[in-house]
Amino acid sequence: MGIPGAFTVTNFHHSEFYLKTLTLEDVPGHGRVHFICNSWVYPAEYYQTDRVFFANQTYLPYQTPAPLRGYREEELLNLRGNGTGKLEEWDRVYDYDIYNDLGDPDKSPKHVRSILGSSTEYPYPRRGRTGRPLASSDPNSESRIPLYQSLSIYVPRDERFSHLKMSDFVAYALKSIFQFLAPEFEALFDKTPEEFDSLEDVLQLYEGGIKVPNGSLLEKISEHIPFEMIKELLRSDGETSFKFPLPQVIKEDKTAWRSDEEFGREMLAGLNPVVIRRLEEFPPASTLDPELYGKQSSTISEKHIANSLDGFTITEAIEKNKLFILDHHDNLMPYLRRINTTAAKTYATRTILFLKSDGTLKPLAIELSLPHPNGDKFGAVSSVYTPAEDGIEGTVWQLAKAYVAVNDSGYHQLICHWLYTHAAIEPFIIATNRQLSVLHPIHKLLQPHFRDTMNVNAMARQTLINAGGFLEITVFPGKYALEMSSSIYKNWAFPDQGLPADLVKRGVAIEDSSSPHGVRLLIEDYPFAVDGLEIWTAIKTWVEDYCSIYYKTDDMVQKDTELQSWWKEVREKGHGDKKDEPWWPKMQTRKELIDSCTIIVWVASALHAAVNFGQYPYGGYLPNRPSTSRRFIPDKGTPEYDELKTDPEKAFLKTITSQLQSVLGISLIEILSRHSADEVYLGQRDSPEWTTDTEAIKAFEMFGERLVQIENRIIEMNKDGRWKNRSGPVKMPYTLLCPSSDIGLTGRGIPNSISM
Repeated sequence: MGIPGAFTVTNFHHSEFYLKTLTLEDVPGHGRVHFICNSWVYPAEYYQTDRVFFANQTYLPYQTPAPLRGYREEELLNLRGNGTGKLEEWDRVYDYDIYNDLGDPDKSPKHVRSILGSSTEYPYPRRGRTGRPLASSDPNSESRIPLYQSLSIYVPRDERFSHLKMSDFVAYALKSIFQFLAPEFEALFDKTPEEFDSLEDVLQLYEGGIKVPNGSLLEKISEHIPFEMIKELLRSDGETSFKFPLPQVIKEDKTAWRSDEEFGREMLAGLNPVVIRRLEEFPPASTLDPELYGKQSSTISEKHIANSLDGFTITEAIEKNKLFILDHHDNLMPYLRRINTTAAKTYATRTILFLKSDGTLKPLAIELSLPHPNGDKFGAVSSVYTPAEDGIEGTVWQLAKAYVAVNDSGYHQLICHWLYTHAAIEPFIIATNRQLSVLHPIHKLLQPHFRDTMNVNAMARQTLINAGGFLEITVFPGKYALEMSSSIYKNWAFPDQGLPADLVKRGVAIEDSSSPHGVRLLIEDYPFAVDGLEIWTAIKTWVEDYCSIYYKTDDMVQKDTELQSWWKEVREKGHGDKKDEPWWPKMQTRKELIDSCTIIVWVASALHAAVNFGQYPYGGYLPNRPSTSRRFIPDKGTPEYDELKTDPEKAFLKTITSQLQSVLGISLIEILSRHSADEVYLGQRDSPEWTTDTEAIKAFEMFGERLVQIENRIIEMNKDGRWKNRSGPVKMPYTLLCPSSDIGLTGRGIPNSISM
């Protein structure tokens, strides 16, 4: 009698059930056999074949026992589907589609959006297919489901949130009701419903709350949301009040966010510490085509910065790696003319910073640029601003920093967060489930890092990044947001997503084989990079230890049929618009396998944590991270310019995000920044019996131990006053890459996956 390696299940009930595990005790000649299922099993009428579940053993394809091979192959066929038809709740099909579901042409012409993917003009990663009917007014667009049905959007059944996660996530859907409520909600505010009157007015969002009357507002809510859910939205003490937690950035000091030092620090230890790069030429040049956009090189000159270089000449400062730049000019300029026809009014920015001897960054100059009024081919019209503290010049400098923050907020949300993590990972999830059996070692390695991501992304397409969705309402590119992200995807390259490669590409590190992580940082006190390299190396060591158990030679990688099909599909389908790029690893060596899996795990876990869970701690206070601007710097001689002197706070607040946008934006990022009760963190698994291989379990335990050591080291460094960028003027320790976290809004913790 053989040892059971799989079992089949037929459900004769009228409803589905969740099968978590099955264990056979005292199997003759073997002992215990454990099956991890974690799957919904629907009534038999919904399936063409019985459901099959495999024991928690690991086999490369050629090692699979003969009786299991047919089941292994059939299960993958079932998961691929046949590429046709509308996919239903009980389906388990993983398939690809383009982003043709963001617009809603059947609703109105203003809800039409560009189709992203499968074109040279608008390349994009692929999403999960739903098979919904096409729109009646546009045969190229997929029809949409009503907002109140958002939670039922198709993803393969086992990719849906758990009941616990869903209950935490209900608030996310409830917040989206604000899209129905703008007129009623505006009426709740004071005599200037679009504006905050002062920074003290902004603080009322956290300290006083917004009272909601029991009138038409709640009636309108109830038209779209079940009453049981309304009760969860409103406070349980009977006070119908929207009140937000105090963001960490103003917890210790209400004004330190305005300092130049904090402005520079957040480029290294803030919400978006992945864009700053070393300045290698002065003045900064542009890569935009001069035939289309004219002269776009920077107008920042020696006179603007020469006296602020602590005795260095510009040439010396560049040679000594003292000058850095936050450059949003080229990415934004091609869209800026169109963006400024909407309610948003903003600039394309360049910010030059100097690395001081104490390790902090000092902003030297900010360039604000607009397209030439006579046409793009005439180049940019630019103004340069330098630091000032008092008078109108001080107010204008604060505004210039705000425009930089607006640029950076939009780029963060659209590119660094959505495109480079959420969207870029989804093709790997689909390919893994279609081509790698659950018995495959690489499936077992990667599967924890894919948990909940397809569900999160489907919800995002339904309520966040869609036409008229949260992102368009609250972030400055508005209706051009996703089209702009497609333009930037043209420069995406998979190998550059690894942390050491990214740091070297941005010029903030150099390759150095004698350094512990293979690179040496040129900004020693760069908290994201310092902590990130520790996490990166721990991940890579774990992946290398694990892969080495199953792949002893390069030849084993080459002859693994499932692995080769997986990688081919990632390139040719999942990231199909990039299939001909020369930088794709060939997947012919163990090194290529280890490097590729390390990048996937890094992006899905630590990189996403670094750019997601700081959203509320840093951006929950909108003056620190405004997501849009509504007017340009006023011209001299106008009443608006005079207000810069007579009431600088009000002038500042009139420029950045409005009251309603603030409430909407804060509502969203509060939800996105929270850890749910069932979160599984890096170094953890949801089942201790995820494999029978003792070598793999031991290697994983060592990985967990390394992460504990890293976390302890981070906490100690945060206490060390030598490292000024770790807490900064706002006295907010950098903890986003601490692996562990409690539930809720913590500003720390690295979940295994993009689960929010």
